[in-house]
Amino acid sequence: MRVDYPSLAKSIHALTTGEDDPVALMATVTCEVHHADDRFDWTGFYRVTAPELLKIGPYQGGHGCLVIPFSRGVCGAAARTRQVQLVADVDAFDGHIACASSTQSELVLPVLNGAGGLLGVFDIDSNLPNAFTQTDADALADILKNTFAAVK
Repeated sequence: MRVDYPSLAKSIHALTTGEDDPVALMATVTCEVHHADDRFDWTGFYRVTAPELLKIGPYQGGHGCLVIPFSRGVCGAAARTRQVQLVADVDAFDGHIACASSTQSELVLPVLNGAGGLLGVFDIDSNLPNAFTQTDADALADILKNTFAAVK
């Protein structure tokens, strides 16, 4: 099953309209995205909890790493650079943190609040190689931007 991004965006919008609590929004986005596509093996957020530090937030799938510094891994790179990380082969990513040995590809997007501040990153792992496309990245970036715009 491949995700229908227009339907997913509409569903997330309907579920989150009027909400400005970031953790509630993260939990809802995680649930909706995780169940939207069979490629998504682990889906969740890493929240900025201290300078240069991410901690695991709402997620679905197996266990994730509890703490990730901005200086390490795909999630750290997304937080540090505020740029989407589209990784076809995690073994080829210098400094990849193997939270789950089954992960073969990864998509990580920075999550900003309405003022442009970094809330964290949204991480999707797949046990399939080269599972993600630029279409996935663009559609999810739009969903995240629209969902977290009201967060201060």
